[in-house]
Amino acid sequence: MQIPAVLLLLGLLTIPSKCQNSPTGQNSPTTDGAASEVEEEDPFYKTPVNKLAAAVSNFGYDLYRQQSSRTATANVLLSPFSLATALSGLSLGAGERTEDVISRALFYDLLNKAEVHNTYKDLLASVTGPEKSLKSASRIVVEKRLRVKSTFHSQLEKSYKMRLRALSGNTQLDLQEINNWVRQQTRGRILRFMKDMPTDVSILLAGAAYFKGTWKTKFDTKRTVLNDFHLDEDRTVKVSMMSDPKAILRYGFDSELNCKIAQLPLTEGVSAMFFLPTKVTQNMTLIEESLTSEFIHDVDRELKTVHAVLSLPKLKLNYEEALGNTLKETRLQSLFTSPDFTKISAKPIKLSHVQHKAVLELNEDGEKSTPNPGVNAARLTFPIEYHVDRPFLLVLRDDTTGTLLFIGKILDPRSV
Repeated sequence: MQIPAVLLLLGLLTIPSKCQNSPTGQNSPTTDGAASEVEEEDPFYKTPVNKLAAAVSNFGYDLYRQQSSRTATANVLLSPFSLATALSGLSLGAGERTEDVISRALFYDLLNKAEVHNTYKDLLASVTGPEKSLKSASRIVVEKRLRVKSTFHSQLEKSYKMRLRALSGNTQLDLQEINNWVRQQTRGRILRFMKDMPTDVSILLAGAAYFKGTWKTKFDTKRTVLNDFHLDEDRTVKVSMMSDPKAILRYGFDSELNCKIAQLPLTEGVSAMFFLPTKVTQNMTLIEESLTSEFIHDVDRELKTVHAVLSLPKLKLNYEEALGNTLKETRLQSLFTSPDFTKISAKPIKLSHVQHKAVLELNEDGEKSTPNPGVNAARLTFPIEYHVDRPFLLVLRDDTTGTLLFIGKILDPRSV
């Protein structure tokens, strides 16, 4: 009985309630004083950039939950930061009532709203700089020949380096232009963003992201073999499974969520956090409902560095989805009906379409072939065994700012 002994030695991972340490206002105390007191307890959230990152990431966790509930039996992969960027840029063109709706959705409640857009510029530079592997594209597309106010153009360009695009009315040319733009922004990694140009566009938000991760410690390609992945209790499929019998990772077990959590470092200050339910048939809703920026940060602080026998599937996931109906089921519903975007144009316009594409690759590639001997890992009489051989939840996070880069529910790694 190896696992119980391991858990006893490491101690059960106790995850603080997600209502704690909430710098962005989600599930926060009712008084401003109490909220400020909570903020002071964790120095991670003292900088404006980290506070903003937590806010837009909480929007991402909400968006993921909504999309996951709509597609209970299929993979979901989102890079919410690209859409949060477009949505935050759109708020520059909103009147007070509509701006308030967007601010609440992006959890800007406890932020200094006067500094949000300037801070977003710094966040973009930190997460999506030219030297970064993450290639993210965000854009606002409006109906054909719309007369847009110059002040909105200049503000959007200044804080988000984003240029608004007005459609020409030629469907094929517009589709080609948008796809070419995404291809350019992702350095040719996403060749086609949209299959078809939607009709009756008023405002279309576009968000795309590509990321090919490089592990801090690479996997030996000779150890990658076809192995069993349990879709459920009755169905098993063969997938390419990477393995490392002498891995060093950060690990914990959450008794309330009944899942094993492992965190592996990637280069450029990014980490991959795997939430692996102990049973293949376990509904992941409970884990999903727990996800917030603060919860993930707390987990990150609690995990212990250990030696492990590790195996996980190679991933090459391509997720393309129109998310308009998903956002209509959130607090942003009014943007689709009767918003105030008079700072964009005198003509009444509304959000009509939200298009998203996320591409994620995780293979054997890594920075070095052996773990750092200086790592102070818990030396057990036997290593932990961590085999990602059943449905799991994956969170990719920028460690410096806490920004949620990708989130996925992987029910079948073969889906491309």
